[in-house]
Amino acid sequence: MRVMVLVKATVDSERGDLPQPEMLEAMGKFNEALTEAGILRGVADGLKPSSAGKRVAFDGPDRMVIDGPFTETKELVAGFWLWEVKDMDEAVAWVKRCPNPMPGPSEIEIRPLYEMSDFM
Repeated sequence: MRVMVLVKATVDSERGDLPQPEMLEAMGKFNEALTEAGILRGVADGLKPSSAGKRVAFDGPDRMVIDGPFTETKELVAGFWLWEVKDMDEAVAWVKRCPNPMPGPSEIEIRPLYEMSDFM
C-alpha cells in the first residue's frame, strides 16, 4: 500500500522559520530508518511557505493564477513523504515514531494513493 504522508503547515512554517539543527538531525535519522526498513519510496522534503507559491484555478477552459500566501494555514502542507507500507496501521506506527516536525503543536496526515487495482 502506498501512502503520501503530509506534514501540515503551521504559523511557524508559513512564516518561513527554518528548522533548528537538532530537528534536522532527528528527521535525518528518521528518514534513514524509513529507508533501511524499505518504507521510503519517494522524496522526503519540506516546502517553502505558501507566500512563495501559486495556485491555478480551473473553470472549464478558463485558468486563473492565484498568488500566495494562502490564508487557511491548517489546510496547507509544509512537507511530505511517499511511503510503501503493509497497511494503514504500519503507516500510523511509523508516523508515531517521527520527531515533531514543528517547534510547537503539529499534525501529520496519511493519505492512501490509488492503485491501478482500484480502477478495475
